[in-house]
Amino acid sequence: MPEGPSIVILREAAAKFRGKTVRLATGNSSLDLTRMQGRRVVALRSWGKHFLIEFRGFSLRVHMLMFGSYRIDERKPSPPRVSLQFDNGELNIYASSVKYIEGALADTYDWRGDVMDPAWDPALARRKLKQQPETLICDALLDQDIFAGVGNIIKNEVLFRTRVHPESTVGALSPRKLGEVIKQARQYSFDFLDWKRQFVLRQHWLVHTKRSCPHCGGPLSKTYPGTTRRRTFFCPVCQVRYGAVPAVPAVRKAPSASRKAAPRRSARSVRMA
Repeated sequence: MPEGPSIVILREAAAKFRGKTVRLATGNSSLDLTRMQGRRVVALRSWGKHFLIEFRGFSLRVHMLMFGSYRIDERKPSPPRVSLQFDNGELNIYASSVKYIEGALADTYDWRGDVMDPAWDPALARRKLKQQPETLICDALLDQDIFAGVGNIIKNEVLFRTRVHPESTVGALSPRKLGEVIKQARQYSFDFLDWKRQFVLRQHWLVHTKRSCPHCGGPLSKTYPGTTRRRTFFCPVCQVRYGAVPAVPAVRKAPSASRKAAPRRSARSVRMA
């Protein structure tokens, strides 16, 4: 699934269509794509994992889900979900969810929640996190209402950077440690963006899809924790679990009826054992 930095790259690549008029809108979407024909693109924006093509009075929202992709001035063999043709090129979107958003985008999106937006507000993220102290931090980082744009790769790498076990509860983190996680969610997103622009992103992964810890050298764990059940890589030695580990009640077996009771040992025999 494309994460926030990848959508920023799409927004930048499509910038040449800002102010241009859609000459032809086609695709296999069930939307009435002809609505965009003859309309001028007012702005190209992004919010988290959403790519937004803004027109006067409405916008097209593109969510690339797990396998979405795009091509600019070229096409894939498969039919596009949406194809927009301009005088200076074309934009093709594949395997994505698309919908119209009516009215001003500011009425739908709070830009303070996008980790890559200049309006990002870490204090707002902290307040939202404090409202769900029992949530696992691995789930909280993927909550787009708190960290719009953060995906599974960023989640894994941020938790390793901050040495936090993914099954830690939000409420068990100290204010300082929680602040580190919030800060790194934004910082790593911009590092991700820089590395992806240079085509070296995978070279900088420390734990995502890896087998051994780059810090202690021990084996990494791969689990699917929390309600999101997303693939999680972490070091069970270097990353601290904050919060109580759920207790597993012991199961006692009833003594077998055919088994004779063991002879009772005397106090003397117990001390000498």
